[in-house]
Amino acid sequence: MTGDAGRLRFCYFTSFTPAGPPGAQWNNPDGVKFNYLDVDHWIKFAAALEAAKFDAVFFADHSGVHDVYQGSYATAVREAVQFPSGDPMTLTAALASSTRDLGFVFSANVIQEQPYAFARRVSSLDHLTRGRVAWNVVTSFQRSAWQNLGFDDMANHADRYERAEEFLTVVYKLLEGSWEEGAVVRDEVNAIYADPSKVHPIEHRGKHFSVPGIHVSEPSPQRLPFLFQAGSSDSGRDFSARNAESIFVTALNPAGARKTISDMQTRLEASSRLSSDLLFFIGTNIIVGSTEEEARRKSAEVDEMLSSEALLAFGSSTMGVDLSQIDLDSPVGEFKTEALQGQFRAIAEAAPDKSWTFREVVKGILTKRIAGTPEQIADRLEEWRAAGVHGINLGTLTGPFGILEFTEHVVPTLQERGLMQREYTQGTFREKITAGTSNAAGRWVNDRHPAARFRRVTKP
Repeated sequence: MTGDAGRLRFCYFTSFTPAGPPGAQWNNPDGVKFNYLDVDHWIKFAAALEAAKFDAVFFADHSGVHDVYQGSYATAVREAVQFPSGDPMTLTAALASSTRDLGFVFSANVIQEQPYAFARRVSSLDHLTRGRVAWNVVTSFQRSAWQNLGFDDMANHADRYERAEEFLTVVYKLLEGSWEEGAVVRDEVNAIYADPSKVHPIEHRGKHFSVPGIHVSEPSPQRLPFLFQAGSSDSGRDFSARNAESIFVTALNPAGARKTISDMQTRLEASSRLSSDLLFFIGTNIIVGSTEEEARRKSAEVDEMLSSEALLAFGSSTMGVDLSQIDLDSPVGEFKTEALQGQFRAIAEAAPDKSWTFREVVKGILTKRIAGTPEQIADRLEEWRAAGVHGINLGTLTGPFGILEFTEHVVPTLQERGLMQREYTQGTFREKITAGTSNAAGRWVNDRHPAARFRRVTKP
């Protein structure tokens, strides 16, 4: 299969932190070459991704600190476990002018600010990037984040998604419903910038938010950014089926991904959407070798530098249990948590007998990788595509500049096989990322999306 219809979408998965995502090594000899506080490093990095025709940079983000392990934040601080952390929306703005086609996916949770203020920041970013942004909607599983943002404690799983639903509804009303298309007239002769009759207060009164007024930013190219979500619990999957345009699937193998995809397509149809309304992404790290032996050696070197304490600190936070207090070689079984429930569902779907141990879960999720020659990597990615996956959130365990080996040696092989685009589609992020699919979208969300019900005009 060749061409856009069969290609995979590629995002580079990282975070605005010293090491990048969990499992990455800030003190790796390759990792220290990248200074996360130097914007010139980010500009060079973004230029390399754009030259290779990556679809986007995907910024993971958390508002709190990973402080469940040993009941302390010490390990996270000492070993830079997604800490310290900058604001990915600010970094996106800084990189907008140095790129033309590369997309930016920023994670932002629904407790870090009010939806009214958030909507203005989103519109501003969409304007500055000419419509190249996407939002990964996060509900936050960190008790420290909830408490530092003024809450007494972290809400339970169901309540977090209830709050997220209302947050999104407010954003939909502001971005889609407040300004009619054509409200901005820029009539210099009569000194009329915008027609007040086409700008409307949203008059929202809900359980969590009260927003009576109008959106203060004029409509941006996409109005609403393209929406990612990573929830894999029952509540998370229902939320994604109603709202997401792409979902980040936590699967350890193609079989697990296939089950998640099938389940989500059923939920989409139950939400009056089409099974093709959602793009599915999986995450994996890449280690490239000129030979299989070299790839194995590089992978072993990465494992030698892995900090088990850092992995346990992140794993404890996401699982909602202090892993220093349990036998890591015991099976996960029916373990339940109010933190990241979907991780366990993903494990169950990869190993139906629930035989995975806590040690295997932590290492498997955080350091999952494909190590091999360019041809072997392409073979593995084809297996994911055959399972119904549309895109890859690609990481490197040795720092962001580790992607240069991939762009130089693997990208040409992927492009020859039709697995990766050779040129960008013109248009916004939404138009680019959905191009060639059975549900190629325009610059706005389609009419089946819940945001569309607030729209006052015909879709262009």
